[in-house]
Amino acid sequence: MQHPKATSIQLDVTASLQKWRAFLAIGELGSLTRAALFLNSNQSLLSRQLNALERECGTRLFVRTGRGVELSDVGQRIFPQVRALLADAEQLENEIREQARDASGRVTLGTLPSIGHHLVGQLFTEVRARYPGVNLKVLEGSSGQVEEWLVDARVDIGILYRYGGTLPEHEQCLATVDSYLIGPAGDRLTAQEEVTFRSLHELPFILPSAPNGLRTALDSMARQEHITLAPVIEADSLPLQASLVARERLYTVLPLHAVWTEVGKGEVQAARIVDPPFQRAVALVFAKTKGPAKAVSAIAGLIGEIVDRMARDGMWRTDR
Repeated sequence: MQHPKATSIQLDVTASLQKWRAFLAIGELGSLTRAALFLNSNQSLLSRQLNALERECGTRLFVRTGRGVELSDVGQRIFPQVRALLADAEQLENEIREQARDASGRVTLGTLPSIGHHLVGQLFTEVRARYPGVNLKVLEGSSGQVEEWLVDARVDIGILYRYGGTLPEHEQCLATVDSYLIGPAGDRLTAQEEVTFRSLHELPFILPSAPNGLRTALDSMARQEHITLAPVIEADSLPLQASLVARERLYTVLPLHAVWTEVGKGEVQAARIVDPPFQRAVALVFAKTKGPAKAVSAIAGLIGEIVDRMARDGMWRTDR
């Protein structure tokens, strides 16, 4: 049985790129003497390499002049391609060396406050212990801000909420998060383990103002379920939402991890929203222009590990 070839590419003249590095240096400097100095070689050796290269190519690549050498017509035509070939080869070597070294460099993470509050402390501890050469920078902001930072490459990694069934191909789902109706201590409605989405009808809410991913998704589902959401105050601040729910006996809708501490202290109560469930995904997104590749990959891996640990604590669910 004949096995297919791994690739149909065949190399002969370009099998060794060092001779083409000599070609490039001679072409740019116009002199074997100057090229030999630049390459830390000697003129005699460089002349022999050039003659051997021209024999392999079967044509003259340079024309000898009284002032040195000039590219022949063939040499001029192939010169840009040779320069691009060597640039690609140099980039490949740099990437190989980068992978061989320990992760190092600055990695900037953009995250939402409700996620970063629980994640960043653990992430810093892990980075300091396992990747001391990596410098971590964290920016917190709204979903819209994190999106802008990703587009502008101000951050290397973004962590966002995504609503809907599927994620874009380049995004990684870290966890699936249920939404909870958050109410004050002693409230009958949120004392239940679960509440239906219709139970949210005309409750006195504190909600983030539009445009906001959560608010947009809530309003959309409210229209589908033919109920009215009645915010009596709008506030984007997560601490303010939790505080006013507790003090003014209001309601809000949040993932459990966003009020994990407040629920634990008994300051607020949380009932999971069902029928239909109101869920979101925690997504990890890379900027198109990333920082040091190995360091970014290392930080992304740590984030996945920490998210899995949080899932075991009951903050959210993962499928990994």
